[in-house]
Amino acid sequence: MAAGDLILDTARLDVEYAALSGRCGLVDRSERGKLALSGADAKTFLAGQVTNDTEALAPGEGCYAAFLTHKGKMLGDLRILDVSPIGAKHKGEDSDSDLSGEELLLDTERLALQALFDMIRRFKIGYQLQLHKRTMERGLLSLIGPESARIAAAEALPTTEHANVPVEIDGIAALAARTDTGVDLICDSAATERLIEALCERGATAVSEQTAEIVRVEHGRPRYGADMDESTIPQEAGLNERAVSFTKGCYVGQETVARLYYRGKPNRLLRGLRLSQPSPAGAELRLGEKPVGRLSSAVLSPTFGPIGLGLVRREAQLGASVSVADGDGVATVVDLPFRA
Repeated sequence: MAAGDLILDTARLDVEYAALSGRCGLVDRSERGKLALSGADAKTFLAGQVTNDTEALAPGEGCYAAFLTHKGKMLGDLRILDVSPIGAKHKGEDSDSDLSGEELLLDTERLALQALFDMIRRFKIGYQLQLHKRTMERGLLSLIGPESARIAAAEALPTTEHANVPVEIDGIAALAARTDTGVDLICDSAATERLIEALCERGATAVSEQTAEIVRVEHGRPRYGADMDESTIPQEAGLNERAVSFTKGCYVGQETVARLYYRGKPNRLLRGLRLSQPSPAGAELRLGEKPVGRLSSAVLSPTFGPIGLGLVRREAQLGASVSVADGDGVATVVDLPFRA
């Protein structure tokens, strides 16, 4: 990379980060995996497969969850949005039909899509539900920043994460869903480019996924495929509060998750890492001579400098200094999210 390119990239980063932090940045995430479940048993079926309570959802609500192996290891994570029409009859209510108007939209990392699809196909036999592919049929745009709701024409959207409402922006229909950093818009894929243009005209700034990653790491939100994988138990990644219900019925992998929560402590936990110098993701972390984890995400934040995330063993407690094995760098283990 030439010196001029580096200056240009730095200038662009500053513009994009300012939009994400102070106004509204727009990231096209249409490549994410998307499915839908419809039918009278959609919520009941999914409740037996994922860690959170889908049966408690009402139209316009949503939740975050993981789906696991029988040993409690993660196969993936997903967002579940109840997009049923208001007033749709739920299973158990009086109805002349054995099918209700229930519909759940499922949003997951693309690399976890096949595992989610296979799980539903394998276990849905005997349930009144239909599985629909939505990855190519729906676009997904993330608006990040304090002006996201205004630009998304979703000022009335509840502030609860995963709350969702239909909106219309310059004649383009979309579903607005609340996130921890802004609002996501889901639309017909054919309308995605027009919606991007309309949002930019309303004040959004298109930003790269790389710049958006800085905000994700600052907020301490782990990403499946980077900070979590098939070796991760939800509690290790700090997901219990967000993604796990300990009051609902049984689900695949529940025994391991519940036993660890009530009777044990995880050997490792998701931690923030304040780096003395930029280091690559994947670098080994050592406490003395003992390996205690790896740097799973690493970014250069305009606010915090070089920072990262990693699943770190318990012996590297908060405040501990660990060496980063790619060079002479060190990292301080800190709690999440990052704070000034």
